[in-house]
Amino acid sequence: MTEVLMENVFHARDFLVAELQKYNPIALIATSVIVTYVCTNLRHMQLDDIGIRKRLSSWFFTTVKKVPFIRKMIDKQLDEVKGELEKSLKIEDHTAEYFKTIPTRSVGRKEVLRLAAIYDSLEGPAYLDGRVSGAVFNTEDDNDEREMYEQVFGKFAWSNPLWPKLFPGVRIMEAEVVRMCCNMMNGDSNTCGTMSTGGSISILLACLAHRNRLLKRGQKYTEMIVPSSVHAAFFKAAETFKIKVRKIPVDPVTFKVDIVKMRSAINSRTCMLVGSAPNFPFGTVDDIEAIGQLGLEYDIPVHVDACLGGFLLPFLEEDAIRYDFRVPGVSSISADSHKYGLAPKGSSVVLYRNKELLHNQYFCDADWQGGIYASATMEGSRAGHNIALCWAAMLYHAQDGYKANAKKIVDTTRKIRDGLSKIKGIKLQGPSDVCIVSWTTDSGVELYRFHNYMKERHWQLNGLQFPSGVHIMVTMNHTQPGLAESFIADCQAAADFVRQNPVTESDKKSEAAIYGLAQSIPDRSLVHEFAHSYLDAVYALPK
Repeated sequence: MTEVLMENVFHARDFLVAELQKYNPIALIATSVIVTYVCTNLRHMQLDDIGIRKRLSSWFFTTVKKVPFIRKMIDKQLDEVKGELEKSLKIEDHTAEYFKTIPTRSVGRKEVLRLAAIYDSLEGPAYLDGRVSGAVFNTEDDNDEREMYEQVFGKFAWSNPLWPKLFPGVRIMEAEVVRMCCNMMNGDSNTCGTMSTGGSISILLACLAHRNRLLKRGQKYTEMIVPSSVHAAFFKAAETFKIKVRKIPVDPVTFKVDIVKMRSAINSRTCMLVGSAPNFPFGTVDDIEAIGQLGLEYDIPVHVDACLGGFLLPFLEEDAIRYDFRVPGVSSISADSHKYGLAPKGSSVVLYRNKELLHNQYFCDADWQGGIYASATMEGSRAGHNIALCWAAMLYHAQDGYKANAKKIVDTTRKIRDGLSKIKGIKLQGPSDVCIVSWTTDSGVELYRFHNYMKERHWQLNGLQFPSGVHIMVTMNHTQPGLAESFIADCQAAADFVRQNPVTESDKKSEAAIYGLAQSIPDRSLVHEFAHSYLDAVYALPK
């Protein structure tokens, strides 16, 4: 049997050699090199953070846009969109002079305060009137609280936790904030973490830590598995740290991540699994317990993005939602103290189950000529006053205050949800039972016109895509008596108006219409150009 097998092998070898002798040796070598090069690059493209499909799509659209008449047509449309986006920022004169160079001499304290008052008066929609989704979470009507923050800021304005021996007070404050948050998330004595300047940075830090953990184990390419509803900061982290994202769709009824599909996406390159508590688009809490079980089964860290719910869920009387360190498998949690923690912007925390996980976040350069350099977060110097203000807010509001606020937020959210559910043409997305009410509209009520109508009524809502929708993130400003009822009434009026009135040219050119159009553009790089134009306008001074 073995002799027959070997004879067949030799016969195949002789046949292959005879066939190859018919070709030019140089051509054979060149072909082998080219094929190897192409296959190797395709393999790298498959594994890297961008992927083959996205690279090919980008190449195709980049090539098409180089055709002169197509480029001219695109530029014309872009100019129109840019104009509308800039108009939406309402860049207009408010003073006779703009500062484009540092003044030669000091303008003086009185003049600085006069100019500051002018800029303060330019604030947009009245968020304190409860007409803005999210953005500002405190009512700012407590004078004692405001004065407390002003005094705390004054004491710690120049402090820098990069120098813990020089500023021991801020160091202790940060340690206390982290420990209070660890206990709030039902951690134990091993639970630890750091503060950051906001939810996006907390998320980036967690992604960095879990990526580094897998790199240390010898894996060259890393991937994270996230719900499609996860916050955009995870994609920012993926781009920054070269992590490939595997995006798992949410169930169209529950709007929670599909656990079966999440399991099927796991492989040896998976550095973390992610769940939200709740997510930003729909306000839905993913099944963290099921994700935690996947993490335990495959030895993969599970990160819970509780940037929204971190200071709400722990204080709800109904304790059915499991999302924190009580869930086996949960490795890290991000939570924003400057949202429902009611601290001034910007502060957040990122927490880990143990120091082994946290140490993957740390940075140390042992060979720097300036000395051994180590930092716990991405930043070196940090604003100590952010830490002090967060510390003050947590002590001031305390558990009693957070419990009372959480009840108001949830009650208001459910009141708005129940009211919208009765409006013809509105379809809720998800249970809307924590702090966000998310909905779309049917074919009889064009969504972008509904959104535009609400804007004209001075309600600033968040536009959603894939699927199209809008939501309102409830803050303490929305809990004012009668405000939820007023919002529901305006939503009813908006649905009725859109259903009964034909579309106009101004409707088609509105900011909401542009946002809706962006979802249908197959070349997403064009949407990037829209966004870049908007960001450019943010930094523009009036002409």
